[in-house]
Amino acid sequence: MANYFVGVDLGGTKILTAVADQKGNILADVKMATEVEKGEEHIINNIDKSIRTAVGKAELGLEEIKRIGVGSPGPLSIKKGIVYETSNLPFENFPIVEMLESKVNIPVVLENDANAAALGEKLFGAGIDSEFMAYITISTGIGGGLVFGEKVFHGSNDGAGEVGHMIIEPSGPTCGFGQHRGCLEAMASGTAIIRDVKNELRNDLNKSLKNYQGKIEDIDGYDIAKAARDGDELAIKIYQEAGRYLGIGVANLINLFNPDTIVFGGGVMKAKELFWSEMKKSVRDNALRASANDCSFLEAVLGDNTGVIGAIAVAIKG
Repeated sequence: MANYFVGVDLGGTKILTAVADQKGNILADVKMATEVEKGEEHIINNIDKSIRTAVGKAELGLEEIKRIGVGSPGPLSIKKGIVYETSNLPFENFPIVEMLESKVNIPVVLENDANAAALGEKLFGAGIDSEFMAYITISTGIGGGLVFGEKVFHGSNDGAGEVGHMIIEPSGPTCGFGQHRGCLEAMASGTAIIRDVKNELRNDLNKSLKNYQGKIEDIDGYDIAKAARDGDELAIKIYQEAGRYLGIGVANLINLFNPDTIVFGGGVMKAKELFWSEMKKSVRDNALRASANDCSFLEAVLGDNTGVIGAIAVAIKG
């Protein structure tokens, strides 16, 4: 009887695949390179290999797998099982579900990776007690998802939850997509923080990061966070600005959807203490008070396994 599930976290550089039971307990996992440059068929072969290897490590057979969940960068169509062209997967209309199902003969469910992470945190992580949960991941970019009950809110064509492209400052810079000027991702992501520090230093080297010895071009998020913790005024200012913009985005989310919980994940959360207070102040200044007062802010708990546990959650919920 098929009582087990497989989750596939598909990224531009690596594939992480895991086998789990009905409660989401991981029995085995496998990591391998995506090798995007070798084409769609090769990626499918790598996913197929990772699934068979993980199932074997769990001492199971493919016939015992009920469903496979795939978390992929978007944009994509869940109904059509297609990933549209993205910076990580540069293929036009990649029919990933059809191609993978033909290999493994097991039902495959496709989901946007941020939505998958949101569902994972709802079912198995920080949002387990939430009824109306929003998830925001703050990393090189900003993504998110909305989970009502145990169901992801997709919108009319699977495009809902893109909190990173909510416009915050219309005269601001563009994000990585190049078409969303002043969106949350362009104003408050890890990439935005690094960009703003570099721009300030290019205009005036005396603005600080005084203990940094390298080239401006080589500055990364770790350098900026360390400088801020050491009291560097420029680094502190940029983190606080990011926190203020993030708070505006969170306030908009609260005003629109009235979630009872917002879960925050992503690499920038490792520097949470540098922007958290400013973010919460900005939320108080911009959100409807009653809605904001009843909304809990929690940190994601699934860590490096967020993506694959999210894909497992997608498989379980079907």
